[in-house]
Amino acid sequence: RTIEFGGTAVSHGCTGKGNDQVRFEAGLSALHPELKVIAPARDYAWTRDKAIAFAEEKGLPIDVSAKSPYSIDQNLWGRAVETGFLEDVWNGPIEDVYDYTADPAEPREADEVIISFEAGVPVAIDGRKLTAFQIVAELNKRAGAQGIGRIDMVEDRLVGIKSREVYEAPAAIALITAHMELENVTVERDLARFKRSVDQRWGELVYDGLWFSPLKDSLDAFIDDAQKHVTGDIRMTLHAGRAVVTGRRSGSSLYSYDLATYDTGDTFDQSLAKGFVELWSLPSKIAAMRDRDQAI
Repeated sequence: RTIEFGGTAVSHGCTGKGNDQVRFEAGLSALHPELKVIAPARDYAWTRDKAIAFAEEKGLPIDVSAKSPYSIDQNLWGRAVETGFLEDVWNGPIEDVYDYTADPAEPREADEVIISFEAGVPVAIDGRKLTAFQIVAELNKRAGAQGIGRIDMVEDRLVGIKSREVYEAPAAIALITAHMELENVTVERDLARFKRSVDQRWGELVYDGLWFSPLKDSLDAFIDDAQKHVTGDIRMTLHAGRAVVTGRRSGSSLYSYDLATYDTGDTFDQSLAKGFVELWSLPSKIAAMRDRDQAI
């Protein structure tokens, strides 16, 4: 948009302690490196109380005050709350901190939901085809009403300090839980194991503001390929702060009832197991024998 309107500068309200400044400016550097960045809260080293006072003096519409000095970032995907009394990591969050989620301890009826995926992407809820936006919005309401998605954590920021944040992400937790279970059914073992390390690294890149980096582009390509069979339905029960998977079905499933069953109809050839286990254990056995002999 800055190119379209001939803009030469972008301003943000980040302090010098946050990861958000890195995400904004690393992204801008990759997309439009000529832009000048203006960050008054950081560059003038405003404290929280000075920033609030400045906003009140200038009549700027902000939703924090000296009495409620939380720093809140929120969008469709989640809500993050910090500062105020939360800066003491011994203090537990109170209900007033939360907005996207109800108290998970309150008694209520459970909510059962079926989430459908195509190539790893959520496409329907309870058989209703929806856009990704609609799916996240609906699950934010339904999972949030069950108290799902509350996260209270101390994290390591890119600038080198530890920070305490309280997050709410009802739809994210429900979708991630469902997606991981569908992967368990449809993704081959070694690919699944390797993808978990890719997921970790991908998350680190995003957290560190390297969304447009060459490594993330390459990991995106790997993930897209790894998701080609992740199609199917996951049934979940949303209740008491938890999203619990209760059913899985997929035309691309690698689960075989005939191989897994212990009852009549079992097609797994158990006679092959003895030799397999002996060969699999052989390196450890040889090493143990060496260590025993050297200890004598």
